[in-house]
Amino acid sequence: MQNTTYDIIIIGTGAGGGTLLHTLKDSGLNILVLERGQYLPREKANWNTVDVFQHDRYHNAEKWRDDRGNEFQPGAGYWVGGNTKVYGAALFRLRERDFEKVEHAGGFSPEWPLKYKDLEPYYTKAERLYEVRGKAGLDPTEGFRSEAYGFAPVSHEPVIQALHDRLELDGLHPFYIPLGIKLDEKNMLDSACIRCDTCDGFPCMMHAKADADINCVRPALRSSKITLLTGARATRLLTNTAGTSITSVEVEIDGQRTYFKGDIIVSSCGAINSAALLLSSDTAEHPKGLANSSGLVGRNFMKHQNAAILAIGKRINTSVFQKTMAINDFYWGDKDFSFPMGCIQLMGKSNKDMLASDAPKFAPGLVLDTMAQHSIDWWLTGEDLPDTDNRVEMVNGQITLRYHENNTTGFDRMMAKWKHILNESDIADTVLDHKLYLGKKIPIAGVAHQVGTLKFGTDPKTSVLDIHCRTHDLDNLFVVDGSFFPSSGAVNPSLTIMANAIRVGEYMIDYLKKGK
Repeated sequence: MQNTTYDIIIIGTGAGGGTLLHTLKDSGLNILVLERGQYLPREKANWNTVDVFQHDRYHNAEKWRDDRGNEFQPGAGYWVGGNTKVYGAALFRLRERDFEKVEHAGGFSPEWPLKYKDLEPYYTKAERLYEVRGKAGLDPTEGFRSEAYGFAPVSHEPVIQALHDRLELDGLHPFYIPLGIKLDEKNMLDSACIRCDTCDGFPCMMHAKADADINCVRPALRSSKITLLTGARATRLLTNTAGTSITSVEVEIDGQRTYFKGDIIVSSCGAINSAALLLSSDTAEHPKGLANSSGLVGRNFMKHQNAAILAIGKRINTSVFQKTMAINDFYWGDKDFSFPMGCIQLMGKSNKDMLASDAPKFAPGLVLDTMAQHSIDWWLTGEDLPDTDNRVEMVNGQITLRYHENNTTGFDRMMAKWKHILNESDIADTVLDHKLYLGKKIPIAGVAHQVGTLKFGTDPKTSVLDIHCRTHDLDNLFVVDGSFFPSSGAVNPSLTIMANAIRVGEYMIDYLKKGK
């Protein structure tokens, strides 16, 4: 290391940190990036279902505990690129109404200090950066767009196209999932993506997934002003005597402690680990953890209500890349239920080894294989509401998640309604012929959609961050990941995290140029 003092230190390289780094790469600033993980290896196991789903090969986070003290393995990975290395690359915008106060069957989701119109230009930039493929004008809940998608949507395979057409005939509005994959369907010989069945939840051996590593970090490292340290875990943030600024970051590298100084410190560790870092950095001036004068650090943790449903029928589903269609007709409710329900999406095509993870040990492989061949696989997302009792805590140096489901009425209604639509309408006879449904709600370990914990706002008494995602209590500490969400909406949060990172990055450049 030639330098231990930097203009900016970014901790983490996922959807927030990686995107922020890319935004800052041409600023001329000296930037240190700390990543506790390594580059995810490019290996055959990338596409091995047993390794990925049964052995959790790429979920390498340490064990956490629930509020009963039980240890569990979280679905989180420490890699260059963070969890985007294994995400499904579904890159949705929040709806315009998601930024307002919304009444749900289980309570209210709060108003954001910024609105959709404020974030829309950054959504557009993020979609360009992550090469999002989609088609505007099909989803009745989508907000206005300043630009069309830059790439054509990923096409439906025959079984899904027939399902799409049947849903339209029944008066629904299916649309293409906006996907960040590098697929050129007009020229497959030169396409990075080969449209395989090992995308959703898998690392991409072809580097054809638009993730924070491939699209952001590696291009940024061409700058001589940027230094990346892997295997570098930030363990504590140290403050000046008055407790008003961060003076240095304590980092563990190969078992040794090292300290780095920066004018601006950015925590981009993810909503859970950013809260954990601030809580672990308590001082005499900040006895309850850094930036915690509001008492809200770690609180209001949200991860969505998520469920996977396999609709199994007599007909074989020949789809390979299945994750192409979504339905938001019930996002805000329906004529019989005036409260929000959520988003319905297809997920990656299941196989017998995926089903084996949740099947009884004695279940024959042939049965599981037959079930997988005959299934269409759905992912349902509903909004969980911010609750100060749902929180991240540090107990004896270990992360503890206290989380209890809320706002379940609308989500449960959506699950039942979707099963009814698939099974009772003409769809069952003409396309699917479904007679059996297997499904489960995703347990606490499913933290891929983690948000909240350090929400932003204008009042230091009721928020941790200001509207630029700088902490109210410390003048040079920013948090740029999913922590800032006041509410979760009911779509995947990745694109909103990316868009906000671009917004905050552009603010930082102006802030430092002005010498403030």
